[in-house]
Amino acid sequence: MSGIPFIVSAPSGAGKTTLCKKAVAFFSDLRQSISYTTRKPREGEINGVDYWFIDNAAFDSMVKKGEFLEHADIYGKRYGTSRKDLKKILEEGLSVILEIDVQGAESVRGKLKGAVYVFILPPSLEASEERLKERGKDSAEEIRKRLKTAAEEIKLAPKYDYIIINEDLDEAFEKLKSVIIAEKSKSKRMMGRVKEGFGEYL
Repeated sequence: MSGIPFIVSAPSGAGKTTLCKKAVAFFSDLRQSISYTTRKPREGEINGVDYWFIDNAAFDSMVKKGEFLEHADIYGKRYGTSRKDLKKILEEGLSVILEIDVQGAESVRGKLKGAVYVFILPPSLEASEERLKERGKDSAEEIRKRLKTAAEEIKLAPKYDYIIINEDLDEAFEKLKSVIIAEKSKSKRMMGRVKEGFGEYL
């Protein structure tokens, strides 16, 4: 049985990265898809763990060769998901979280069989602004741009299979866990196992 791709999107300051990391740490058969990006590493980020950090020339080469399932320009930097990396994880029977923006999620729709789409929201844009300020990684102008983009991204929330409002991190994580567990237990995904054990009755 191949794994499940979980597409997780969110506006800035919703806590998407924290929730995805908690999910990968909790589920032994869940992996994080590591995106390629042209932005510089932030303090504490590790190449090959948080992102694959590459320059524009290398990114252009991957685009030209069709190596990305999706790629997008976000806040002046480029991000992309490798087809090969993703295929390898899924063929091993492992599920994978793709932490991608709404632009990337839209370009993946129809390309990725069996994908489950999850949208993470902050309790409000004001809460998002406070979280971004507390994070201390963006200038006031950058935060203003992110909030303006967030207002547009939220309009696409109804296109997702699940919406989780991250007011309390622990509660939001319980909901994300429930989504992953429920999707793994869907009858269409379980039929292989059912046939192995109960084939004579089917």
